[in-house]
Amino acid sequence: MYLFLDRDGVINDEIKDGYVLHPGMFRFSEGVLEAMPVLAQRFERIFVVTNQRCIGRGLLTVEGLQEIHAQMLDTIRQAGGRIDKIYFCPDVESNSPCRKPNAGMAHRAKNDFPDIDFSKALMAGNTLSDMQFGRNAGMQTVFIATTLPDTPFPHPLIDKKYPDLLRFAQDIQ
Repeated sequence: MYLFLDRDGVINDEIKDGYVLHPGMFRFSEGVLEAMPVLAQRFERIFVVTNQRCIGRGLLTVEGLQEIHAQMLDTIRQAGGRIDKIYFCPDVESNSPCRKPNAGMAHRAKNDFPDIDFSKALMAGNTLSDMQFGRNAGMQTVFIATTLPDTPFPHPLIDKKYPDLLRFAQDIQ
């Protein structure tokens, strides 16, 4: 099994109407560091797929994003978890092939890891755009209701819904 995770609002606290622009602004969401070791045991590969429009808007450099991600990965490793690779889309335009809900980042992962079988993959995210991304790539979807708890369920784009990443991890053990 393969897991694709959105970042903002799933792994870290989302900054409403803003962006994480330096490591000091990155805050793990409650329960995430407990969830990651469980997910690492359950999934063969774990990927992060994240739209980072702030780069295209000139608010953050790729190097700055890599610094944020290096800190995130180090903390996850120290907690006993792992992320195999992070994919990000810096594009501003919503119709960019790499920008979710388009499946470009999933295809990049498949190119890097040819063993990925999207029919055995889950996309966990906190927006309907994340769910559409999962569907567009042929994955099952898991809605993490941290930022949009009132999203209706059942919903045609959502296979399962959890209040946070830890509850999801506990359910799939």
